[in-house]
Amino acid sequence: MTSAPPPPYRLVATDLDGTLLRSDETVSERTRAALARAAAAGAAHIVVTGRPVAWTRHILDALDYRGLAVCGQGAQVYHAGEHRLLTSVTLDRRVAALAVEKVEAETGRLRLAASRDGLDGDLLITPGYRVLEGPRPPVPVTDRAELWAEPLNKLYLQHPELDDDALAEAARAAAGGLVDVTMAGEGIVELLPLGLSKATGLSLAARRLGVKAAETIAFGDMPNDVPMFGWAGYGVAMAGAHAALKAVADEVTAGNDEDGIAVVVERLFG
Repeated sequence: MTSAPPPPYRLVATDLDGTLLRSDETVSERTRAALARAAAAGAAHIVVTGRPVAWTRHILDALDYRGLAVCGQGAQVYHAGEHRLLTSVTLDRRVAALAVEKVEAETGRLRLAASRDGLDGDLLITPGYRVLEGPRPPVPVTDRAELWAEPLNKLYLQHPELDDDALAEAARAAAGGLVDVTMAGEGIVELLPLGLSKATGLSLAARRLGVKAAETIAFGDMPNDVPMFGWAGYGVAMAGAHAALKAVADEVTAGNDEDGIAVVVERLFG
């Protein structure tokens, strides 16, 4: 009897917001079925998100997701089935403060938020910072020293006048030698430990699964997914993706509300 052919990819890596999740933060039945078909063929599914674990756990639980997840822009590898943090990278707090100082010297006063490390890390916000609703209410602070009081994964920047692309560019020019700068969504410009990206966390998780970069297909929609596309064997951008990601994608699929992931996975896995 002839054995079944191997799957075209052994790992399907998906971003969450704007990619796997629809606008209402659910995953369609079609996409669930497509990923189940890939799993039946021997391919693992891994979530790779900019959200820290504390802002991701409730979504993974609701999806009954049991595997590994890369969270916090690559800083955290989380075992969803065991509710356990396997690895965590933190941002040096003195470096973070210096980076903010350098950026503000060019842009003027910023509105800041800090994501604290850990499974239940709080999100601290300074006055004026706009935050989306989430599973945990943010913690307002008036003294910036509180931002650096405990270990953190990353900082978020907002500016009263500059748009996200301009702010990210200004931050990169002013502090690019100290931190990495990425944009993960509307109003989400982040300062990360130097050298950290979704590719970093995905490579660690893939190693645990025994999967190589060439055996990975990745789906995303924002500039923070660019390193992940650079690492994976094949990168698929969603229809509504940022131009910077579409420029490096191997393919552009339908939008997240039109089952874009399923369109590709169904084609590849029959």
